[in-house]
Amino acid sequence: MNCTIREAQRGDAAIIAKYNAAMARETEGKTLDPACVGPGVQALFDDPSLGRYWVGEVDEQIVGQLMVTYEWSDWRNGMIWWIQSVYVHPEWRRKGVFSALYRHVESLASDAPGVIGLRLYVEDNNARAQQTYEALGR
Repeated sequence: MNCTIREAQRGDAAIIAKYNAAMARETEGKTLDPACVGPGVQALFDDPSLGRYWVGEVDEQIVGQLMVTYEWSDWRNGMIWWIQSVYVHPEWRRKGVFSALYRHVESLASDAPGVIGLRLYVEDNNARAQQTYEALGR
């Protein structure tokens, strides 16, 4: 499998919103309102200071995503990147998609001036995600 990682573009918003809804159903049993999540995704494309999405593609099909948001740390005088809204399509899980996404963002963060940390957001009861993150050494 050759998974290509790229920064998401405005044209990816519909699939990102769809994946966000699928993730909420799977991990928290929540149904997201499309009239809310769609504009929520668009907001990041309208205002990049809110965060950024990256997607993983196989054969030009988006099979995974993650979002980074930013938190200023006055204690450490730098920016922390929070990884969240992680989703990999079920057919592509355990095939290295998340690892590729994570390593790409990890590399960007380490090269970005002023970024002092990378953190992962995961629900307390999402054991599968926690195991995946631990396998990456997080």
